[in-house]
Amino acid sequence: MKSRTIAATAIFTAFVAAVTMAFAIYIPATKGYFDIGEIMVYVVAILMGPYVGAFAGGVGSAISDAILAPQYAPGTLVIKGLEGLIVGYLTNMRLFELTRRLWLAVSASLAAVVSLLISYLGVYYLSGPQQLYLGFSTGPTTTIGPQFSASFNVPWELWPVLGGVTFVGIVYAGLKLDARLGWTILAILLGGSEMVAGYFLFESIGLQLGFVTAGIEVPINAGQVLVGLIVAVPVVRSYRRMMRRLPRTEQVRANP
Repeated sequence: MKSRTIAATAIFTAFVAAVTMAFAIYIPATKGYFDIGEIMVYVVAILMGPYVGAFAGGVGSAISDAILAPQYAPGTLVIKGLEGLIVGYLTNMRLFELTRRLWLAVSASLAAVVSLLISYLGVYYLSGPQQLYLGFSTGPTTTIGPQFSASFNVPWELWPVLGGVTFVGIVYAGLKLDARLGWTILAILLGGSEMVAGYFLFESIGLQLGFVTAGIEVPINAGQVLVGLIVAVPVVRSYRRMMRRLPRTEQVRANP
């Protein structure tokens, strides 16, 4: 590996850990937490490829768990590492040739799937009275617990609207920006599915929480995937567009 790639791997690993810890919502039933770390896992995997994505995703997320929820760290190292590997490999592989119309059809179909997932998870799991827990307490033995909590009400109508906006946004991006956007979405959904299934098995069998308790986090982890997808795709595109505007010498310096 080139020295710049090694340095970039270390930096991106730190970014994954920092973003994962930046916004953590405690889940009392499983003693885990909802986070937005998937955003950086996907960004790194898409931009840097499968190996850096696997290392940064696995190690960076495990560092966060070692601080916030140590019992999850071993499982996270493998689960998030595989997630980064899958997303990085699929998004960087040579794609088979399809007409622009077919690529747009793929993008629209997957946009519909994402929209329905947002609507379903929001209406059935995130509507009505909600209790928000933010922050964790750490001491000599690293105990976990909420530092801030708040009660609020989420109208169910919010989620179909958000799902519809997401659908329109993805279809518009496919039409105007990148017809092959659907492939990136599919790669993220496949990597995210591995993450959701991995944590379900790790919690139910590895941590012996049982299938019912572990099932509580399935929609929560699916929500992490959707948040990561919705944010990471435009971030990656903006970065690549910025890089194309730089002089050639600056592009070489910026890419490890």
